[in-house]
Amino acid sequence: MSFGPTEIFIILLIVVLLFGAKKIPELMKGVGKGIKEFKNATENKDSDTESETPSKPE
Repeated sequence: MSFGPTEIFIILLIVVLLFGAKKIPELMKGVGKGIKEFKNATENKDSDTESETPSKPE
């Protein structure tokens, strides 16, 4: 199930009608910040779990 150019155009038209042309850049900015924070959180989680692994007591 792939989207053709007509379907993408219709989806974009609906988004513009719902949010307005001036609000879309603000929404995309927020989405970009959210993705960036999510990536940073997942990268920090991976590095945190590696450093938190307890070493075997001797």
